[in-house]
Amino acid sequence: MQNRKNNRFLSFFLALLLVLCGGFTLNRLHALSVPVADALVDALSQLGSRGQEVRSIQQKLRSLGFYAGSVDGIYGAQTRRAVVAFQKSVGITADGVAGPKTLLYLGLGSGSASAANGGYSSADITLLAKLIAAEARGESYTGQVAVGAVVLNRVRHPSFPDTVAGVIYQKGAFSAVNDSNWSVSPSATSRKAAQDAINGWDPSGGAIYYYNPAKTSNAYMLSRPVIVTIGNHRFCS
Repeated sequence: MQNRKNNRFLSFFLALLLVLCGGFTLNRLHALSVPVADALVDALSQLGSRGQEVRSIQQKLRSLGFYAGSVDGIYGAQTRRAVVAFQKSVGITADGVAGPKTLLYLGLGSGSASAANGGYSSADITLLAKLIAAEARGESYTGQVAVGAVVLNRVRHPSFPDTVAGVIYQKGAFSAVNDSNWSVSPSATSRKAAQDAINGWDPSGGAIYYYNPAKTSNAYMLSRPVIVTIGNHRFCS
């Protein structure tokens, strides 16, 4: 009889222990799931995501004229539509997901800004190199650096957006962004040219415009004071 009571007590004790341990394990798993979910949001922002990266995406899209909603860190339908519109404008897959490629094109890719690069991030450098490859790959090395310098001169100029992405994607600023040349990947040369421009080399002499007179009929551009001619490009103030 006593053994039977002991067995019942032991069974009750084991059941209680399992319940308590199970609850503890679930709580631990729940606690662990929070940073994991946050890490996924940081790596891939999409419909339903929340956080600082979403705010950065919204702010950048707003500065580029694609987003007019609240910068609230919530990746809702309006943010997704803005991402799709941006993706279409630069010729990448328009899936509404702000993955690594979209972030790179926005100038929000991996790599934080550093003092060694004048405050420009690795994403800025890659985007600048892409613009140089698209706009000036047939020019001399000096001419390629000059094109990169024009972009940076615009970033610093009060009449233009204050980011590399903002300048490059400004409507009508660079024709190559909207044609087949934009599919060209940055070369080692264009990357080096971008870095040299960021390091302070400005063969353009401070220009904020350039054009090819053989391909331009724009009266405004043709009227700009020419600072220097490098290859096929005239660089203007």
